[in-house]
Amino acid sequence: MPELPDVTVYVEHVARRVVGAQVLAMLVRGPNLLRTAEPPLADATGRSVLSVGRMGKRIVFGLTAERWLVLHLMIAGRLHWVDAGGRPRPAGKMTQAEFRFSSGSLTLTEAGTKKRASLHYVTGAAALAALDPGGLEPLGSSLEAFSDRLLAGNHTLKRALSDPRSFSGIGNAYSDEILHRARLSPLRLTRQLSPEEIARLHAAVQEVLVEWTDRLRAEAGSAFPTGVTAFRREMAVHGKCRQPCPVCGTPVQRIAYAENEVNYCARCQTEGRLLADRSLSRLLRDDWPRTVEEWEEVRPSGAAPAGRPSSRQR
Repeated sequence: MPELPDVTVYVEHVARRVVGAQVLAMLVRGPNLLRTAEPPLADATGRSVLSVGRMGKRIVFGLTAERWLVLHLMIAGRLHWVDAGGRPRPAGKMTQAEFRFSSGSLTLTEAGTKKRASLHYVTGAAALAALDPGGLEPLGSSLEAFSDRLLAGNHTLKRALSDPRSFSGIGNAYSDEILHRARLSPLRLTRQLSPEEIARLHAAVQEVLVEWTDRLRAEAGSAFPTGVTAFRREMAVHGKCRQPCPVCGTPVQRIAYAENEVNYCARCQTEGRLLADRSLSRLLRDDWPRTVEEWEEVRPSGAAPAGRPSSRQR
């Protein structure tokens, strides 16, 4: 799933190309993509794009008359750009939508059989705010605000970091990288952390997200991003099962549960202990959602998150 660094770079490139342009057409091909009916999507035609921004892992287009187009790429959604006058990208089985602007065309594709990407078209600030999961923006957050949000519940660090209702834009990949940088077990409970460990985690969040955003900006250059993926060669532990940890050389461990996974270095993060599948599954049954949709669904303010706190200590 594209996370904060990838979505930030997408937003920057889309903004350069469409802010100030006019919407010519919104062509939705995926039958489950559009999640709103009022106003109709055709209402966007003829409006100008005033802004493009990020809300968690969502891309938000601000149009005239307080219209908002909110796109969530989920796991396999990817964007492709063609300048006006260029050869249009041919529609295929993966094509979910094409957004035509006076400056060019933005195509949404989604690989796989499960089409999870979503598109909302709403009017007004209140309707836009209702789509925000409410997570704290991690970049630039103070240590105090970060600590307050982290300790609001008693969950595993893996869950706390990747829950969009807790922190904005962090998912499966970068939570692994952050916890490795902070030298903390993904299964430590948030309220077990010392003030020093919370400060270390806060610093790791800032460092990892900034480093990767800068890296992806440099990788794309002036061209529209084409290499968006959750698995990158330069990552320390995510997707690196059995490969040596770049810090200590110990083989990276991986445990999958439902549609989630944990990647970690036992020597750097768990004092050399391996996290057993059976024990992990028993813990995560209570502390992790079973599907990506559970993570990403928008809950009413004050609603309880999926799962219940576990008292099992790691």
